[in-house]
Amino acid sequence: MTSEIFSLEGKTAIITGGSRGLGREMALAFAAHGANIVVASRKVENCETVANEVRALGRRALAIGYHAASWSDAEQLTNSAIAEFGHIDILVNNAGMSPLYSSLVEITEDLYDKVLGVNLKGPFRLSALIGSHMCALSADGKVRGGSIINVSSIASTRPTPNEVVYGAAKAAVNNLTVGLAATYAPHVRVNCIVPGPFLTDISKAWDLDRFAQIAKTNFMLERGGQPHEIVGAALYLASSASSYTTGTLLPVDGGPR
Repeated sequence: MTSEIFSLEGKTAIITGGSRGLGREMALAFAAHGANIVVASRKVENCETVANEVRALGRRALAIGYHAASWSDAEQLTNSAIAEFGHIDILVNNAGMSPLYSSLVEITEDLYDKVLGVNLKGPFRLSALIGSHMCALSADGKVRGGSIINVSSIASTRPTPNEVVYGAAKAAVNNLTVGLAATYAPHVRVNCIVPGPFLTDISKAWDLDRFAQIAKTNFMLERGGQPHEIVGAALYLASSASSYTTGTLLPVDGGPR
C-alpha cells in the first residue's frame, strides 16, 4: 500500500532548474517512482545529461533550455512538453537564483529585476500555463488534475543581509502558492517546499567551515541538508500520498532555532 500511494507510474513531471542540485535529485527520484521527466534549465546540454540518467532508469525524458524569467520560454516549455507527452501531471518550480552583492544600495535595477524574474515571474507564468492545462477537460470529458510544487527558501521568513531581494521574492512565492491553490482547486493541488541550507554545488561558494560552526548553534539538526534529503517531501507532494494537502508550506530546513 505504501509503495502504491507514492507511485508516479504513468505521470509526467516538469522540473525547472532540473539539471543540478535539488532539481536533479527530484528528477531522478520521480523517475525511479515511475514518472517521465521534462528537465528544464538554462543550459540544455546539462539538462540532456540528467535526461540520459532518467532514460537509464527506463523512463522517457525531454531536455529543454528554459530561462525562468522569460515569458516566451514558459510558453515554449509548456507547448513542447505537452506535444511530447500529451499531458503534464506534476510541475516543480525549482529554478532560482540568489546572487551575492556588497550592499543594498549597490544592487542595480537589472540585478533586482533578474532576481524577481527568475524566482517569482517564472513560477507565476509557468503555473498559470500548466495549471490551466491540468484543469482542462480531456477527451473523455474529465479533468485530469495534477500537482504543482513550488520551491521557496528559509530566506522567505528568515532573510540574512545577503538575501534581502531573494528573500522577498521567495516570500512572494509562499503567497503565490496559497493563491494558486485557491485558484485551481479542487482539481490541482499547489504546495510549497521551504528548504533550509542544502549542501548542493551552490554551497561550494560558501565558507563551509564557518557554516558548519554556525549550523551547530542555529539549527536543531546542527548541519546543512544533503541533496537527497529533499526527495521525501517532493515525492509526498507529487504523489497521491498528499491527496488531501494543498496550499501548504512544508519546511525542510533542519529546524532553525
